[in-house]
Amino acid sequence: MLRKRHIFHVGLFLLCCGALSAQRSAGPVIQEFGAVHKVDNPDFKLDPTQTYKAVFDIAKSPDQPGQINPQLNTLARFLNMHAQAGVPVENLKVACAIHNLASKDALSNEAYQKRYGMDNPNLPLLEALQEAGAEIYICGQSIHSRKIDRADLASPVKVALSAMTVLITKQNEGYRLIAF
Repeated sequence: MLRKRHIFHVGLFLLCCGALSAQRSAGPVIQEFGAVHKVDNPDFKLDPTQTYKAVFDIAKSPDQPGQINPQLNTLARFLNMHAQAGVPVENLKVACAIHNLASKDALSNEAYQKRYGMDNPNLPLLEALQEAGAEIYICGQSIHSRKIDRADLASPVKVALSAMTVLITKQNEGYRLIAF
């Protein structure tokens, strides 16, 4: 049986996540992806003069091909929500390390079509992220273990020695780790 306190915390969590909000809007950085909820007068204030640096650990992927990876979409959400809240785009820095199951989401359309018989739904998102200044890396260990040829990667994706290397290096550069 849930106690009132637990119900309150669940409701607060849903409200903070936007699950109880009516509308999500696209942009202003990436229009096609990363829709966010506007949060009016939050109690935890952000400093629009601060530089927000985040490195995302992208290891999971939807089980079924043909779906956008929600973890990749979170990079667009990060950019959009902070810009919508008044942080200048030049103060937003994002990078990601793609590995493990998510490696398939970094394939070019041609390679994705060969493997799954359809276009890679993540390609437009990867291109939009690159255009917005995101750094997109794939784990070199993962591409070898998953038998992905470097030529089969989408053009926005760069190969790193490993996801671990990207995550450590970016954190050493002041990026904060966002892992799911």
